[in-house]
Amino acid sequence: MTTVAVVGGGCAGVLATRELLSNTDDRVVLIEPDEPGGGLAYGAARPWHLLNSRAGAMSADSRDPGHFARWAGCSPDEFRPRVDYGRYLRDVLSDISGPRLTIRRSRAAGLSATGVVLADGAEVKAERVVVATGSPAPAQPAARPDHPDYVADPWAKGALEAIPSDVPVLLVGAGLTAIDVALTLTEGDRDAPITAVSRRGQLPLTHTEVAAPPVGPALDDCATLRDVVRAVRAEAARAGDWRAVVDGLRPYLDQLWTAFTPAEQDAFLRHLARPWECHRHRMAPSVGARVATLREEGRLEVRAGGVRSMTAPPAGGLLVELEAGVQWFGAVVNCAGPGRLPAAAGSFVGGLLAAGQARVGPHGLGLDIDASGRLIAADGRVQEDRWLIGPLRRGALWETTAVPEIRAQAHNLAIPV
Repeated sequence: MTTVAVVGGGCAGVLATRELLSNTDDRVVLIEPDEPGGGLAYGAARPWHLLNSRAGAMSADSRDPGHFARWAGCSPDEFRPRVDYGRYLRDVLSDISGPRLTIRRSRAAGLSATGVVLADGAEVKAERVVVATGSPAPAQPAARPDHPDYVADPWAKGALEAIPSDVPVLLVGAGLTAIDVALTLTEGDRDAPITAVSRRGQLPLTHTEVAAPPVGPALDDCATLRDVVRAVRAEAARAGDWRAVVDGLRPYLDQLWTAFTPAEQDAFLRHLARPWECHRHRMAPSVGARVATLREEGRLEVRAGGVRSMTAPPAGGLLVELEAGVQWFGAVVNCAGPGRLPAAAGSFVGGLLAAGQARVGPHGLGLDIDASGRLIAADGRVQEDRWLIGPLRRGALWETTAVPEIRAQAHNLAIPV
C-alpha cells in the first residue's frame, strides 16, 4: 500500500486527502499542527466574514455540486459564513476517517528522500508527498516599522481586539482582507475612522443576489493579451452584466495565462491584475451593502496611493506619510495580498527552496511545477512523486486559489488526466 503525506490541513489539504482516500487504495498521513479544516481562510474567520462565492460553488465533491449547500441547509445562491465552511471541511474529513487516514498534529520542517521531516525531528515515511500549504505570506510595506501599533498579521490571535476603539486606524491594502478587518473593527462601538489605502484605491466589487448565467466571450481570434482584453470588454458591453462575462471567462483563464508571453504576463500583473481581482473576487451582497454604509457614514475611507514612511512618536501610535500628507494613526494593519517568493515563503516552503528541492516559479508568485503539478527542483529536474496543490501553483497557473480549481487539482492527484 502506497503512503501519501499531505503537508497542510487547510482547504487544499482536506480536499486532497478526500480525493486520495475516495479514489485510491493509498494510505494518507495528513500533517497539520492545528485543527485540520481551518487554514488562513476559515480558521480565524468571525461570524460576519462571509464566503465570497455562492454555496453552490463550494462543494468538496465535484460530482455532487450541491453537497455543501445541503450540508448548510441553504440555497445554492446563498453566501454562507466562512466559519461554516471550516466546520464543513472538518465534517468532510470526519466522514472519510478510517484506518487509512492518520492525522499528525505537527509542523512539517522539510522533505527527505523517504518522506517528510517534522519539526520535532521525527519522520513521516511516504512514497508520495503533496504540498498543500496555502498562499505565501502577505506582502509587507517597505516602510514597515518594528512597533507594537503595526499589525503585520491581522489574523494573529487577538491582534485586532488589541486595537482601541477610539483611535483612527490605517489599513494597508483595499482587498478582501481589508474588508474583513474593517467589518471586525466596526462590529462594536467604534467611532474613530478607518482609512484603507492601496495603489489604485479600488475595493472589490459586489455580487448580485442571484447569479446570471455565465457568458463566454469569443476568444478564437485572440492572439495577444490586448486581443483578449478587447474581446472581454466587447462581450461585457453586449451582455449588459459584466459579472456574467467574468464568470464565463473563468474556465479559460489558465489556458489564456499559459499562452501569454512572459512579457504579456508581466504587463497583466502590472496593469490589469488588480482591476481583474476586483471584478473576479467579489463581495457578498450583504457585505457590499455594509461597506457602502460605512463609507456613507464616514467610518471607512478608501484612498489611492502608497505609504511612504512610518515613524513612531513618543506618545504612541504611528505617523504615516501618505501621498496626501502625514497623518497620525493609533494602529496600522497590514492587509496586503500574498507577497512574492522567495521573501514571502513560509518556513516549510523556504526550506524546500534552500535545499534545492523546489524553485521559484514565474514572476515569484509561487513554486515552479510541470504540467502535472509536480515540483521542479533548483537544477530543473522534475521531482517525481512530489506534488503541489493550491495557491502556490500561481504563476505557472493563474486561477488556482478558489475551491473549484483546487478541487479539480485534488481530483487529478488521485485520477491523473
